Amino acid sequence: MNDELKRKQLNTYKAFATGLFVLMAVIFVVTTILQKTHESHWIGYVRAFSEAAMVGALADWFAVTALFRHPLGLPIPHTNLIENSKQKLGDNLGSFVVSNFLSPETIRPYIQKIKISNFVGEWLSKERNQEVLIKNLSDIVLDILNKLDDSEVSQFISKKVSEMTDDIQLNKILGNGIIYLLDKNDHQKIVTNLSKQIKEYLIENDSMIQERVKKGSYSFIPSFVDNKIAEKIASGLSDFFREVEEDTNHEIRTLITKKIYEFSNDLKEDPKWNDEFKSIKNDFLKNDKLDEYSNDIWLSIKKTLGEELQENESSLKKYISKNLNEFSQNLKTDEKLQNKIDNWVRVTAYKYILKNTHQAGNLISSTVGNWQGKELSEKLELEVGKDLQFIRVNGTLVGGLVGLIIYTISHFFL
Repeated sequence: MNDELKRKQLNTYKAFATGLFVLMAVIFVVTTILQKTHESHWIGYVRAFSEAAMVGALADWFAVTALFRHPLGLPIPHTNLIENSKQKLGDNLGSFVVSNFLSPETIRPYIQKIKISNFVGEWLSKERNQEVLIKNLSDIVLDILNKLDDSEVSQFISKKVSEMTDDIQLNKILGNGIIYLLDKNDHQKIVTNLSKQIKEYLIENDSMIQERVKKGSYSFIPSFVDNKIAEKIASGLSDFFREVEEDTNHEIRTLITKKIYEFSNDLKEDPKWNDEFKSIKNDFLKNDKLDEYSNDIWLSIKKTLGEELQENESSLKKYISKNLNEFSQNLKTDEKLQNKIDNWVRVTAYKYILKNTHQAGNLISSTVGNWQGKELSEKLELEVGKDLQFIRVNGTLVGGLVGLIIYTISHFFL
């Protein structure tokens, strides 16, 4: 029901209550006149009823009217109560709502029923919703990217890189990295591959070895002797590296491993390596170079990200869509994930509501307090004024009955 209908209904009941009062007044006037010319006993009873009914009607009219305005516009004390007490009314209403509707005992049953995981899973599983979500996220990120100051971002990256590298000891990182590879025995693959490459190189370039041998040989030594020596050298070297390649426990492998371990420990502990890497780092990360690197990195990231977000079928959007599908499926089927998310939502909502209940009370209090007094009175009268008119009607009838009873008692017993 809109305000216009409520106002019409209120006016109808007001007219009915007022009409009843007017009826009692007319009856009182008529019976008063009749009493002067007629001696019938019933006239006194009717007159007593109507007289008391008028008093009751006026009293209740005053009481009801005093709630919403000054009766007859007269500033009588303790009238126009709603307008004069609107702030107190707002405070009390706010406290009532907080105490009775936002208490832990009241909200807990509703919070425990929250099950958002299924809803989110179903919503995300629909392609249209995914497209809307990805588009909105893309627009937000693009807007942020376009609003960022490139120079400030570059300086930020440069500053953070500089701060992070100040305490980094590259020699220890490199040394520990080498030891890690040694402990996993991954360096043996390098030794195997290197031995194979050297072996194949010796086999494929035996003519070069012959030339070297001839060049270093004496002129009086026959060529076939030089060739035989070169053949033996090439064959011996290739056989040696073949053995290293095929034998994982070859002594040369053990020797190489030992030497690398020694170098790694020396790299970690010897101060000269620390100073050497600091010098390299400082030379590589000079302020002007670091600023240049940071600017190039940021511009590259910004350009790539912008292109990916603007393109409808970009790799990034496909990757996001794929993960959204997986996530929505998990939300619908993974009971453990569902419970985890739902419990988190319940606890967060419960804590947030309890933490901010006073805000609800303050909102109600300030809203009611900020209303114009006349406006507030009109709003409340539209809502409850119709029922209050029955107080006037009841007051008229009850007052009349009481007056009738008093008249009867006084007539027969006094």
